Amino acid sequence: MAEIILHHYPTSPFSEKVRIVFGLKNLAWRSVEIPVIMPKPDLMPLTGGYRRTPVLQIGADIYCDTQIILRELQKRFPERSLTPAGHEGVAEALAYWADRTLFWSAVGIVMGTLADTLPEAFHKDRSAFSGRPVDPSRMKAMVPVGRDQTYAGLAHVESMLVDGRAFLLGGQPSMADVAVYNPVWFVLKRLGASTSPFDKLPQVMAWAQRMERFGHGQPTDMAPGEALDVAERSEPDMPAGVDAGDPSGLKAGTPVLVTPDDTGKVPVGGELVTLNAYEIAVRRADERLGTVVVHFPRAGFVLAPAA
Repeated sequence: MAEIILHHYPTSPFSEKVRIVFGLKNLAWRSVEIPVIMPKPDLMPLTGGYRRTPVLQIGADIYCDTQIILRELQKRFPERSLTPAGHEGVAEALAYWADRTLFWSAVGIVMGTLADTLPEAFHKDRSAFSGRPVDPSRMKAMVPVGRDQTYAGLAHVESMLVDGRAFLLGGQPSMADVAVYNPVWFVLKRLGASTSPFDKLPQVMAWAQRMERFGHGQPTDMAPGEALDVAERSEPDMPAGVDAGDPSGLKAGTPVLVTPDDTGKVPVGGELVTLNAYEIAVRRADERLGTVVVHFPRAGFVLAPAA
C-alpha cells in the first residue's frame, strides 16, 4: 500500500484529531507541513481548491475532512477499532456533534483570548475562510459565550466519565474520543490547563491526559514536492461506485461540484465516481499530477451537478 501522507500544520486542531489516531493505531506516516493561511500552492493541485486542514493523501487518492479521513484509516487499519461493536452509530454521532458544535465553542475561547496577538494577515485569511469579517473586538467579546457553551457541552462528557470508565464509550478509545479531544487539546495547548471551564472538569482533564499519552505514531517529514511526485506517479484506487438508489438521483460520471456547507466554501469540480450515505468522491484531472480522486464525507458537504 502507498504511504500515508498527512498535509497539516502543528497547531491545527483538526490535524491533531488525525495525529492522535496515528498514535492509537501505531501507524507510520509522512508529514507534509502546509501554510497556516492561504496561499497553499502545493496543496491545491491535490484537492482542486479545497483549502481546509488537514488533508490525507494515499497515492493519488486525496481525503478532505477528518470525517472521511478517519473512516478511510479505519477501513485500511481495522485494528484498535474507532467504532466499537454495538456502538458504531453512537461513536459517529458523538464525533459529528463534537466537530460541528463543541469545536466552535472552544475556538471562540482560544481565538477571542488571542485576538490581539494574531497578525492582520491571519484575520484577513479567516475572514475569507468564514465568509464574514473577522473583528478582533467582537471575538474578545464572545469569549464568555464560548466558555459557557464549552462548559455546557463538556459537562455531558464529564458525566460519561464519572463512573470510572477510561474512555467515552468504555475501556477503549473510539471515534468519539478523538473528536472530543480535538477542541479540548486546542484550548489546553494554546491557553493552558487553568483555563475556565477546564478547571471545573476533573474527569475531562484526566481523560485528556490519557488521550495525549497515545502520541502521534511514527511520523517522518516529507517535502511538499515529494508528495506531489507521489500523486503524479500513482493511479487512484478503484472507486466504490455510485449507489443506484441514492436520493440525489445522480449517476456515475456526472460532472458535479462539492462544497463545504459551513466554512472554506470553495467548490471542487470533477466526475462523480463514488456516492453513498457516507462518502462523495470525484475524479479530476490536474495539469501536473494527471488523474486524482478527491474524497469527501457526505455529511456537511453540498453536492450539486456542475452548471
